[in-house]
Amino acid sequence: MPKSTNTCNSILALIFNATAWADIAENDTSAPAANLYVSLHTADPGIGGAQTTNETAYTNYARVAVARTNVGWSVPASGATANAALVQFPQCGASGATITHVAIGTASGGAGTVLYAGALNSSLAVANLIQPQFATGDLDVTET
Repeated sequence: MPKSTNTCNSILALIFNATAWADIAENDTSAPAANLYVSLHTADPGIGGAQTTNETAYTNYARVAVARTNVGWSVPASGATANAALVQFPQCGASGATITHVAIGTASGGAGTVLYAGALNSSLAVANLIQPQFATGDLDVTET
């Protein structure tokens, strides 16, 4: 049985905007996560993978923090949300990689939980002086 659009919007708002879902779920009140972390991958992190699974390791790479607010992510509508601002990774140094997937997870480093992951429309060869980025609205997340 599929979820309603309102349910999908509520799930996304809870995860991405830290918005309570009336009578169902609340954002952690004692120490809520302030950010989600976008990571780049050289292959699919998989449904059982961690943020470190197939994560790129190009020179200077680091995950990017995106605030769990409507400044970081758009207010969900029609069962979807997207990044509300530019998501820009550090510029590549000497060693590069080919990026094929992106993930959104819970940790700034280490084996954080992957919440959502997907393939890029086309792979990105990251080499010296290339700075991967996602323009506003490019990271689409849907809940069905």
